[in-house]
Amino acid sequence: MTGLLVAAPSSGAGKTTVTLALIAALVRRGFKVASAKSGPDYIDPAFHRAAGARSSVNLDPWAMRSDFIESLAGEAALDADLFVVEAMMGLFDGAADGTGSAADLAQMLELRVVLVVDCAKQSHSVAALVSGFAGFRPGLSLAGLILNRVGSDRHETLLREALRPLGIPVLAALRRSGDLALPERHLGLVQAQEHRNLEAFVDRAANWVEQDADMAAIAEFARRHETRTAKPVATLPPLGQHIAIASDEAFAFAYPHLLEGWRRQGAQLSTFSPLENEAPDESADAVYLPGGYPELHGGRLAAASDFRAGMLRAADRGAAIHGECGGYMTLAEGLIDAGGERHAMLGLLPLETSFAERKLHLGYRRIRPVADGLFPGAMTAHEFHYATIVKEGAAERLFVAEDARGEPMGPQGLRRGRVFGSFMHLIDRADDR
Repeated sequence: MTGLLVAAPSSGAGKTTVTLALIAALVRRGFKVASAKSGPDYIDPAFHRAAGARSSVNLDPWAMRSDFIESLAGEAALDADLFVVEAMMGLFDGAADGTGSAADLAQMLELRVVLVVDCAKQSHSVAALVSGFAGFRPGLSLAGLILNRVGSDRHETLLREALRPLGIPVLAALRRSGDLALPERHLGLVQAQEHRNLEAFVDRAANWVEQDADMAAIAEFARRHETRTAKPVATLPPLGQHIAIASDEAFAFAYPHLLEGWRRQGAQLSTFSPLENEAPDESADAVYLPGGYPELHGGRLAAASDFRAGMLRAADRGAAIHGECGGYMTLAEGLIDAGGERHAMLGLLPLETSFAERKLHLGYRRIRPVADGLFPGAMTAHEFHYATIVKEGAAERLFVAEDARGEPMGPQGLRRGRVFGSFMHLIDRADDR
């Protein structure tokens, strides 16, 4: 599998906006574009799809087995002309143990790397930066450069002159544009479904990149060539035969590969919106509350009486109920929002969380279930939240965990019968690392 990896020296260089612009511009030219996001990101793939990508999945070189990555990449790019992957953070940034970077993914899938460089506050120094990235890892070469936030024609001339001795093609020199900033919040970009004028934004972004980009060269870098056939890979087993999945602005952090894996194993999936006061399907033998932003919607969730009643009925009939991160907070007795106001949650787990008392919890995890039967064994996961636990009652623990360096983190999550949850976002079965 070959394609294009849009990377940058660090976060904040504009690679998400550039990726969206490239996808939209390539789709305008009649190409069938598939895309992916390197690493554990729920938000960016939705923007990829809004820009016209036929599919977008997460490819996580730390948390996913290599054969699983190849399988996901192959399926995502099936019947597509071009394959565009957006990197996470900086090109060589990965987990705490130094592995799992976008550079690792590029070498695994033979992706051509195009580096987006924020040039707003530099001129000739850009050559030193690019030279360092180009020579940092033997076997990984930069196919091209996209110079972002260029201030003027003179600025562009200085940048190109400084870079010329390196022999790396400059594919675009994009002018600074104040109307192409995507709003952010505490877990990343504001979600795609919350943008009222997203279509217009994508259209402006495509116009912006087309003004000064070698689209023919970019398309060639992104062109997909099959080099091997990926075999189906066993994924995490479904929670039940019919899984009702909470899905709205408060519960949007569900990995496509996880849901598709459940479907392929024969599970029926249905969705419901807690924010719209909907209850899970009464025939569901499992309910999944994924992560998201319940801390921003505490009042609406507390007032959603039909949602609450439906969840209690599901628990009474013995359905498996799993909450991840925001879903875990919703299974709790109460949630304290950023303003210090407490909202009553479902009360299915003896837990109280607070978004007013913030503390960043971030990183990859390797976890094992405490009890047999709920999960297949060792798994990989990712944790990213600011909520703190202010009270825990008596309940069984769900997982024991260690961080990416292998340091023990102790027991995580809670379980009461068939109701369970934790702050861990499950990703894949763990290998033998």
